[in-house]
Amino acid sequence: MNEIIPVCVPSVGPAEEASVSAAMRSGWVAPAGPQVDAFESELAQLNDRPAAVCVSSGTAALHLALLAVGVTAGDEVAIATLTFAATANAVSYIGAKPVFIDCDDNGVMSPELLRLALSERAAAGCPIRAVVPVDVYGRPADHPAIAEAARDFGAAVVTDAAESLGAHLDGRPAGSFGDFAALSFNGNKIVTTSSGGAVLCPNPESAEYVRYLATQARQPVAHYEHTETGYNYRLSNILAALGSAQLARLPEILTAKRANFAAYQAMAERLDGIRVLEPAGGNCWMTALILETERDAAQLGEDLAAVGIESRPVFKPMHLQPLHTGSDLSYITGRAEDLFQRGIVLPSSTDLSVEQRQRVIDAVTATCESRSRV
Repeated sequence: MNEIIPVCVPSVGPAEEASVSAAMRSGWVAPAGPQVDAFESELAQLNDRPAAVCVSSGTAALHLALLAVGVTAGDEVAIATLTFAATANAVSYIGAKPVFIDCDDNGVMSPELLRLALSERAAAGCPIRAVVPVDVYGRPADHPAIAEAARDFGAAVVTDAAESLGAHLDGRPAGSFGDFAALSFNGNKIVTTSSGGAVLCPNPESAEYVRYLATQARQPVAHYEHTETGYNYRLSNILAALGSAQLARLPEILTAKRANFAAYQAMAERLDGIRVLEPAGGNCWMTALILETERDAAQLGEDLAAVGIESRPVFKPMHLQPLHTGSDLSYITGRAEDLFQRGIVLPSSTDLSVEQRQRVIDAVTATCESRSRV
């Protein structure tokens, strides 16, 4: 029986172990310390931001960023429908209402549909307060067009860059777009702190406010005093040490991810009825194949599982989730649903060996060639 090839697992080694051990020996084990400060500085510099605040998850980062731009209960927030649940959950935490926007053929928010939503909601007297584009699988959304549309209608932009650390668009880091941006360092992300995230901020003052909210909104007095609701969202010093060690390896990680993508792309070009979601400046965090039909995608998933290769469908759109039954579908065209039905994510780990990748390629090729003979 062949070993199981997972979809995406973290890559950690001696550098990470040494960094975490040093943090533990320093005595700084709480959600504060020199490693947190260093990691925040590194993230800000990497993403061309004045400041960054490390928090406990990417979801927490989205939540805090939405609060920082002034979203309140009852507001409407336009979000990409093709995303992980965290994007919509962060909106719901505030009591705001997500307005789902469909994608283009490569899975990122359609600026045209966004502009239509902004225009129609404004005309109806319920303007959209904020926009949350998502860099799906590490591919940056069309941030300039999204920013222009948002600006025209007075909406803030919070970029969900959870998957796009290391990606660039028009020479700019993906995390540099938006009023704020949110990163994730979950175990399967391009850089991991086991769990964690960060808010990328437009200025030091906004970072201080985010940090204040993330630290239970405690007032700067000797006793515990609180004038507004805060959250226990800070990242531990030990996990920040892990993040810094991972960040130092980012060029190596990106090289490995892009090698995976290039091999899968070359495979797709040899096969009929199959394509990859193009990275367009992305970090190639995950490689997704799009097949001709839903049946083809389901069959490929079954065939891969039968030989010990994990795969995963493309994200199920938020407007199809039972949690969001009854949502307004005015800005849904069916593109995201189509990608979900025909898409499959292949093993994309940083440490995926050449031999493992070839096993995946051989299995995909066998299924596709078998299908063509039917």
